Amino acid sequence: MQEGFDDTCLYNLFIIHEVMHKRILIIFAFLPFYLCSFSQIHKMERKDSSAVKRTYNLNPVVVTGSGHHQRLKSTATPVHVLGSQEIREQGISTFDGALVRMMPQVSMAPNSMGTFLRLNGLGNKYILILINGQKLSGDISNNVDLNRINMARVKRIEVLDGAASSLYGSDAIAGVINIITDQPTQDLVSVTSDTRVSGHGQFTESVNLDIYKNGFGSYTSFSHDRADSYQNSNLEYIKGSDTETQRTIAPFFTGYRSNVLGQKFTYTPNEHLAMNAGLNYSHKITDRPDTQQDITGGTEYEMRYKGLRWNVGGIYKFTAKNSLQADFTVDRFRYGKEYDVETGTNAIGDYVQSKKQRSLEGEVKAILGLSNNSTTIFGADWRQDNLKTSSGNIDEHVYTLAAYAQHEMKLFRDFTATLGLRLTHHETFHEHLTPKVTLMYAPGNFRFRASYSAGFRAPGLEELYYHYFSVNRGKAQISFGNKDLSPEKSNYFSLNAEYRSQMIAVSITGFLNRINDMVVKQSIPVDDAALAMLRNEFPEMTDDQAGKLQQYALYQNSDKGDVKGMQLNISANIFQGFNLSANYVYTYARSLSSDEGWIPLERSIRHAATVAANYHRSWGRYGLNVNLNGRMQSKTYFPSYENAPGYGVWNLNTTHSFDVAKWAFVEPSIGVDNIFDRVDRRIDSSNRKYALYSPGRMLVVGLKVKLK
Repeated sequence: MQEGFDDTCLYNLFIIHEVMHKRILIIFAFLPFYLCSFSQIHKMERKDSSAVKRTYNLNPVVVTGSGHHQRLKSTATPVHVLGSQEIREQGISTFDGALVRMMPQVSMAPNSMGTFLRLNGLGNKYILILINGQKLSGDISNNVDLNRINMARVKRIEVLDGAASSLYGSDAIAGVINIITDQPTQDLVSVTSDTRVSGHGQFTESVNLDIYKNGFGSYTSFSHDRADSYQNSNLEYIKGSDTETQRTIAPFFTGYRSNVLGQKFTYTPNEHLAMNAGLNYSHKITDRPDTQQDITGGTEYEMRYKGLRWNVGGIYKFTAKNSLQADFTVDRFRYGKEYDVETGTNAIGDYVQSKKQRSLEGEVKAILGLSNNSTTIFGADWRQDNLKTSSGNIDEHVYTLAAYAQHEMKLFRDFTATLGLRLTHHETFHEHLTPKVTLMYAPGNFRFRASYSAGFRAPGLEELYYHYFSVNRGKAQISFGNKDLSPEKSNYFSLNAEYRSQMIAVSITGFLNRINDMVVKQSIPVDDAALAMLRNEFPEMTDDQAGKLQQYALYQNSDKGDVKGMQLNISANIFQGFNLSANYVYTYARSLSSDEGWIPLERSIRHAATVAANYHRSWGRYGLNVNLNGRMQSKTYFPSYENAPGYGVWNLNTTHSFDVAKWAFVEPSIGVDNIFDRVDRRIDSSNRKYALYSPGRMLVVGLKVKLK
């Protein structure tokens, strides 16, 4: 302990720790700690530490757009980057919060099944989520479980808009989100604790232990995330009525408890070879109100999710521009129902598994500098997906083999071209080619880009083999997969102009994404022949249920998609210590079906913008950071239902950085989410069509401590 850090300070630290874990939001709990910290600062006579300095990098290193590391201004494919420092300064502790607050082309809809994610108007199944370049598996009805992502380990998030199947294969039609994790590579032993608390029981705690010595690295992390369920209205419409209401305990937002444990080892014996192995375990369970006899909205069970992901890999660098890397990843995910109310068939504590997924993926990639002005990539990968469900009666697997190549070359001064091609062999859909062409003209600080890329999505195992029967309120619900489906295909075009210097970066992009053979669930009318077929398929169906059955669902290649729009991004270092960023997206997303013609895509948003203003200043060993950010968007389209109204939400966060010793760094924070208390209080219904899920204004308090 540093001399002069007396018992009073230790007592105040203990009080703060207890307050954080009890999640009591008391601003004044920080004041004694501030006073103690300032008294220590005055006793120190060393120079400023880099721990409290703030830099705003307008030209970071990225990897997602081209498949190899290069500066943002040098990549021929535009990429959006969210750095860990930006995320922390905005008071964000969740993955979905980072994307929604800072990227207007992204929207989220949380529910008990996960998170419904949209990128440029297209939903979950068209978005490829990667962790260090490897696909993150595990979903419930195409809702990705984003709680598997440990934000305490995120170094940056890279988002690539549009089709990218030439490098990444199936699912990369709307875009790619690549999460790059952080592993320090300087000799050190450090422990970091980061706590964040806000209203409605929202609490996040993460602890990292990093060890690096003589080329060996060990990185251990644990995070706990929880939130209470809440309502914005305790009324719902009575079924069959648009005017009569009744009370309900159904949550507007479903509470949960989530834990993620991660361990990664790295070994770099020399400048040429680097190896790694990692393991991540995740567990999540919902926290919903139990069923009650006198009010609707309760549930008999909670949803429980478990994920286990491990990987091994390595890279050998022959020279600075020539390397060979290999990775192998296994990702297991399962979910089911854990009963907390006794029923006729289940006791309290019983667990009934609904779905189990397992994916195995191996990739080998060579990055070669065949000349001074070119970079060539050759790669091959194999993937197998396994799915077993009790709901839908599936026990199937499918494999994919692929080979790809990409050549990026500077043809002459300031002009670069990239050509890429991927050949995919799918066990069910056979061969598929996805090309990519980009051109970039880069005079001085300007960049002018044009690109074309093809997208490809193989229908999932559920869409192929679903065989689902259930009864809801006495009515039978039936869905079928379709083994005759065709892959979904897309063509993406974009034009981009950019100016980037140390002071300002301005970028404008126009894009068009056209999708063919979209797989949708279509309602099929039930006639006598269909009813006979259905009763044969599902003999458990009763006469009464059969008499009420009017339609069933079948997956089909039916629709076409058309998404076009424009993005404007501005980032600027206005003056020393003050940075400003603004992003605007116009998206016109629609689909063409034989029944309804052209209609807006569900949950698409025409206009959206995000703004962030950041001020930082240091005094000795104290650093102050003030961040104001806002998201504004127009109405969200829900075909055949009431559209969700637009909104504007603003958030304020302040962080206070203290280098209290050579080995200790402390950063308390305090802020307000949703300053103007914007809330969607429309009466709930079974349709649940919303865009804003905030419970209103909330105080947010955090504390980060790093010992090294």
